[in-house]
Amino acid sequence: MLTERQQEPVKWVKAAFRMCSIFCVQVYCRIRPLGAEFEECCVEMISSSTIQLHAPDGLKANRNGEYKETQYSFKKVFGIKTTQMELFEDIAKPLIEDLIHCKNGLLFTYGVTGSGKTFTMTGSPGEGGLLPRCLDMLFNSIGPFQAKRFVIKTDDKNGVEIQNQVDALLERQKRDSQQSVPKTPSSRQKTDPEFADMISPEEACKSENVDEDCCYSVFVSYIEIYNNYIYDLLEDAPFDPIRPKPPQSKILREDQNHNMYVAGCTEVEVKSTEEAFEVFWKGQKKRRIANTQLNRESSRSHSVFIMKLAQAPLDADGDHILQDKNQVNVSQLCLVDLAGSERTSRTRAEGSRLREAGNINQSLMTLRTCIEVLRENQMCGTNKMVPYRDSKVTHLFKNYFDGEGKVRMIVCVNPKADDYEETMLVMRFAEMTQEVEVARPVDRPICGLAAGRRHRNQAFRDELSPGIVFPALPPCELVDPADDQTLPRLIEVLERRHCIRQKMTEQLNRTSNTLKSMLQQFDSQLTAKENYLHDQRGKLGEKDKIISNQKMEIERLEKKSKMLEYKIDILQKTTNIYEEDKRSLQHELETQEQRLQRELSERRRMEQRMQGMVTDTRLKWEKECERRVNAKQLEMQNKLWVKDEKLKQLKAIVTESSSGCPTERPEKPERPSRERDRTAPQKRSASPSALPVRLPFCTAPPVHPRHRRSQSAGGEKWVDHKPSSNLDLDTVMQPIIPNAIKVSTPSEKALSKCHKYVLRHQELASDGEIETKLIKGDVFKTRGGGQAVQFTDIETLKQECPTAPSRKRRSGSGGGAAQMDDIENRVSCLVKDDSLYMMSFICLKLPNKQT
Repeated sequence: MLTERQQEPVKWVKAAFRMCSIFCVQVYCRIRPLGAEFEECCVEMISSSTIQLHAPDGLKANRNGEYKETQYSFKKVFGIKTTQMELFEDIAKPLIEDLIHCKNGLLFTYGVTGSGKTFTMTGSPGEGGLLPRCLDMLFNSIGPFQAKRFVIKTDDKNGVEIQNQVDALLERQKRDSQQSVPKTPSSRQKTDPEFADMISPEEACKSENVDEDCCYSVFVSYIEIYNNYIYDLLEDAPFDPIRPKPPQSKILREDQNHNMYVAGCTEVEVKSTEEAFEVFWKGQKKRRIANTQLNRESSRSHSVFIMKLAQAPLDADGDHILQDKNQVNVSQLCLVDLAGSERTSRTRAEGSRLREAGNINQSLMTLRTCIEVLRENQMCGTNKMVPYRDSKVTHLFKNYFDGEGKVRMIVCVNPKADDYEETMLVMRFAEMTQEVEVARPVDRPICGLAAGRRHRNQAFRDELSPGIVFPALPPCELVDPADDQTLPRLIEVLERRHCIRQKMTEQLNRTSNTLKSMLQQFDSQLTAKENYLHDQRGKLGEKDKIISNQKMEIERLEKKSKMLEYKIDILQKTTNIYEEDKRSLQHELETQEQRLQRELSERRRMEQRMQGMVTDTRLKWEKECERRVNAKQLEMQNKLWVKDEKLKQLKAIVTESSSGCPTERPEKPERPSRERDRTAPQKRSASPSALPVRLPFCTAPPVHPRHRRSQSAGGEKWVDHKPSSNLDLDTVMQPIIPNAIKVSTPSEKALSKCHKYVLRHQELASDGEIETKLIKGDVFKTRGGGQAVQFTDIETLKQECPTAPSRKRRSGSGGGAAQMDDIENRVSCLVKDDSLYMMSFICLKLPNKQT
């Protein structure tokens, strides 16, 4: 047992060894250009490994009153001017070299929806992404060393099998004859135009460290993880137009080496970049994409493109592959295009789109959780269980995080201000991912056998230049004169050496003769070639002259074409100016015509309005003149009638005073019906002074206390408007209107139920008495839907006190003077009585919902 002091160096050595055998997840950042120049940018590239996020103007400030700025560091940051080739050189090229050296790799893109993940992984014509460049480099490197088709084939348990040439040929013929089995793409077929010019010949890459003693076979598969289900994009299911069946999901399984794989997934053997492109495009057409508010072609699933490389060693002769599948090394590179995280509040997703977004966000959240648990276990020394099985994405790639290969991540960032909050969450996750440590994969060398192709090549070189060995001379020392063996043996050896020398001389002569003949032939051929070259040079000189003449002609034509283009440009600009002037004049003409039409329509409208106003004014003044004439006639008739009445009353008073006894008041002559009807309400008076004849109290019959019936009491309904400020007089001669609606303030509701309207108005007369006026009118509806009142008559009620000094009778000797005073008072009352008058029409209009 070692002591603690002795164990400390061992711990340090183990820690150092562990540090050398692990590496962190490498995270790269790529910034895509803005969609428009006027958009606000929230991402700034500080250095080749650091970016800075600053909040846009619309977000709240921090406590210091300034916008919050955060910096994030990565392995490397690629700006908006980074090309696809530069990105491939730094990120994917090392993974291809590791794949050729039997090491696994995982590369996935991560970011917000619309940040350029699919473009980074796939690219576009002329700008191929990481996936086509990886395939191109792989086939450029192993192209001459590929095995024949179907010699290496995959099984259903994530492994490979080796077949001989005969079995491979039979299987090829068998699969070609079967129509139901999907055929392997042929390299002679025409390449899809979508990928024909993705990679230019100048950008082609190749790995030089390729083991020539092995044969290689490439298998590709393409799957997608949609709604947490795995679907094979290369599966050729039979199509039933009557009852189409949805694609069947696949399950994950674990092989004998504890590696996860998709059971039943189609793996296609490809022999060139074009075939791989064709297979990829076939699966790409089946991938689920949709149009959202944030992205026109948004990926609704996580896509995984798997490149599997099988390396089988050759036999000692270098002609055939070893028929031992345990000697075959299989490595794979997974290129993952993760779907973008999105907020439903921004995309306004509904139905199936909402479910897809929820599953995408859930799988990305599971990936974050696994990264957090791994980081916590490594930094804090805990042993928490990583929830790989919560999502198909993390469950499929759990071996990579456990040390089965390199893991690299590209964080794609959209710098527009609308994605600031989601970009900040992506940056935090990426920064945390860089701290996760993954065990370095161990190299898996091929089992030690004799070198295959290298050994065969050395043997072939030895055969081409065989070594000639002379037999060694025997010992030629003579010690005995009777020795009869040494000399014969030496003679034999010398004869053999002489024979070998003769053979060598003959061979040398033959070789020299052959060489001479070959040199002569070569000289003759060289002479012929020189003559041919001389002829060709002459023809070439002629062609050069023709080419120079053609170049001069081309230059002349180019100058002429440039001059014509210049003239065409001038004519085009002149035409554009004329067309612009024409459009402006047409626009001005249309504007003037529209203005003229508007003025004409305004004039016609004004004429119609003025005609209507003239007609209304003429009718109004005609009615007003007719009303004034009628009122004046009625006023003159009333004045004439009043004068006649006063004269008659004066005559009656004089007659009464001369006879000395009271007589009854003679009856008044009846007025015409029209005058009586219009003046009757005006003549009524409740005061004694309004009566033309004062009856003596001694002869008057007893008066019963009963109410006086007003002329307003008819069959119509009345609105009795009595203000709250009026006083109750409690006199006998009071008007009573049956079935009347009594109000203190007129209202539309009350007026709509009645036909007549009366207003009680009290005021103080000149002699100090209370005078009540009943102002009456008719109610009718207006055009606006309201109620209007037209006043037609006024009735005056006056109350006098009988105990006033001017009303007391004088007795005694002054009877004659008292009688004369009484006559004078009554005459003066008649002369001064102005209770009879006619009020002109007054119209009161009450609008809707108002009083």
